[in-house]
Amino acid sequence: MLRLSGLLLLLLSVTLASSAQDTLPAFSLANKGNNRIIISWTNPYSNIRQLSIQRSVDSTANFKSILTLPDPTVPQNGYADTKAFHDHMFYRLYILLDSGKYIFTKSKRPVIDTVRSRELPREIKIAQEPVFEPPPVVAKQDPVKPPVTEEPKTVLPEKKEPAKVEAARPKEAPEKIIFVKRRDTLIAQIGERSLRRFRDSIATRTRDTLLYNTADTLVIKTFIPKEVYRASRFVYTERDGNVRIALPLANEKKYTLKFFDDAGNPVFEIKQIRDKLLTLDKANFMRAGWFKFELYEDGVLKEKNKLYLPKEF
Repeated sequence: MLRLSGLLLLLLSVTLASSAQDTLPAFSLANKGNNRIIISWTNPYSNIRQLSIQRSVDSTANFKSILTLPDPTVPQNGYADTKAFHDHMFYRLYILLDSGKYIFTKSKRPVIDTVRSRELPREIKIAQEPVFEPPPVVAKQDPVKPPVTEEPKTVLPEKKEPAKVEAARPKEAPEKIIFVKRRDTLIAQIGERSLRRFRDSIATRTRDTLLYNTADTLVIKTFIPKEVYRASRFVYTERDGNVRIALPLANEKKYTLKFFDDAGNPVFEIKQIRDKLLTLDKANFMRAGWFKFELYEDGVLKEKNKLYLPKEF
């Protein structure tokens, strides 16, 4: 019995050790087969500013970052590397703290995951020694008197109480894992309990948006600001399509005006403007569309803007 209990404890400890994640700065690294390397860890610290996963064919040099986590303070995190050249490359973590200090963890290679569940025998039979009972004693009958026979007794069946059925306890469902992608690249795997914290970090630190692509996949939509055009009060297009230049201090200061096409190629330049009001004929620009300009006052850039010439000419 003691040997059986010891075997059960040994199998339980091996199973727990194979499924637990190492705590930073240590990390777990397993080869799951099919070109899948799983890097995972447990993070008890809240002062980590940046955490990156690095990979190299050498154990000491030529490491390159393959992923920088958007929220390095998630308690449990990991990444599935499916783009490694082979399954015996080296991996390490780069950890940057709030104080500005940083560390590189020890590099190591993935270990093939060979842990499999083993079934114990469900039933152990204990041999019992045979029990010998003495033969029953038969009473001798008087040869003169006939043997006395007893009437058979009716044996009623015993009443059996119904077996008590214990209510089955509901099993706790495992935590759902949410995959976070930017375009087609997987950047994080987050437990459902940590999802709210991750959403808050995206909302407070960036202007990006989180959208559900599927029931278990979130996609980060990068914020792209819209360009707001404001016409210049010094160089602008009039209703007739000509370009108006208004410089009230043209007699006191030296103004230079340079025009460029939409691709940034120079069109023409006015080296010195002496008139307070000047009109440029639209034919000088040879075509319609957007044109950029730079206005200099005494050699210093005063304004950098653009204007639009309509397609009427």
